[in-house]
This record gives sequence, C-alpha cells and structure tokens, in this order.
Amino acid sequence: MDKEILLVVDDEKEIRDLIGIYLENQGYKVIKAKDGIEAVDIIENKYIDLVILDVMMPNMDGIKTCINIRKSKNMPIIMLSAKTQDMDKILGLTTGADDYITKPFNPLELIARVKSQLRRYKEFNVTNNQEKGIIKVDDLVINTETHEVKVSGKNVKLTPREFDILKLLAMNKGIVFSMEKIYEKVWKQNFFESDNTVMVHIRKIREKIEENPRKPRFIKTVWGVGYKIER
Repeated sequence: MDKEILLVVDDEKEIRDLIGIYLENQGYKVIKAKDGIEAVDIIENKYIDLVILDVMMPNMDGIKTCINIRKSKNMPIIMLSAKTQDMDKILGLTTGADDYITKPFNPLELIARVKSQLRRYKEFNVTNNQEKGIIKVDDLVINTETHEVKVSGKNVKLTPREFDILKLLAMNKGIVFSMEKIYEKVWKQNFFESDNTVMVHIRKIREKIEENPRKPRFIKTVWGVGYKIER
C-alpha cells in the first residue's frame, strides 16, 4: 500500500517534529515546512495527500496559506492554532480548511482527525478519479484520458509506447509482468526471445520518472520474472 504523504506546517520546530513523530509512527510519510511560503513551494512541486497547517506563522500565516493552496489544490487541510475563539475557527474553515484543532492538542485526536479526513477524501474522490482516468502511485500521477504523466507535480514526456507500458503496470499494481507479456499487450505482436525492446523502454521510462534510475521507486525488477509497480 502506498504511504500517504502529509505536510506539517508550523513555525515552531518542536511542534513540527512532535507531530512528525506521531504521524510517522502511524506509517505516514511526513514533509515539514516552517512557514506558508515554504509550504506553498513544496505543494507546487510535490504530491501531498493532506496538510496540517498552523494559523499563526511569520511571512505567510495559515489563513493566507490556505487560500493560496485552494487556488489549485483540493487535498484535506487541518488547521492548527492556539486560538479558541469561534470567529477564528469560522475564518479558517471558510477559507478552505476541512477541520480545526486547537493547541494544546491530544496527539491521538490529531491522528484520528487525519485518518478521518483522508478516508473521506478518498471515498469522495475515488469515483471522480476513476471517471477522469487518474492513476496515482505515491507522487506519480498518470492521466489515461489526456496521456499526461506527472512526478512530484512536474510534467514528464513519454512516448506512446512508454506511456502504454507505464499505464499497464500502474493499472495492475502488485502484478509482475514478464517482458513477453508486456510486449504482447503493448505491441500486440508475438514476442521473440532475443528481443530486448521492452528492456530498453523500461530503462527510458525510469530515466524520465525516477530520481535515481538505478534505485527505482516505481518500476521494480523482479529478477528472472519481469517488472511490476508495487501497491
């Protein structure tokens, strides 16, 4: 199962680290930002599943950051603040936040809120994503309708054959495909034992989507069997 990527935004390092420890213990991948400016930059360049956002921060506060995020993204946002007045909560929620927790907070309550928001978001979006032809593998996003591929928010240009191979593996996460099977499904032709066409295409795809093609995160080699994208 892919790890959800959570962004924790707070100007206090101790709080960022504390929240990070609790989330990582639950199996989430955590990225941290010290203010709204850094958070917006991260969100523009990486795929994020959920944001935990402090209200009171220098440079760009949580309210302005939330408004900024909502201009182009729709992941869940949980606001975090020492303020308890109703107007602060209302302001946070009306600017696009999905939930609001006041400091000091119970870590177990925060975890419960995170899980609830992720569950609701997935249930709400799964049908829309399927209809739009969206396949997500960590921060790799494949749009089967438009033939667009993004990694960490950045567009990746693939040839039609490369796209078809990536799509085949991503739509069948966890299943190992031999070179023969990939060739027959993508090229629609009989495979010849000496043909290394698939291997060459896999290498080119890795060069485009992997940060380190020699240590791939997405397309894994199952030695002596074939290739797969893990769940």
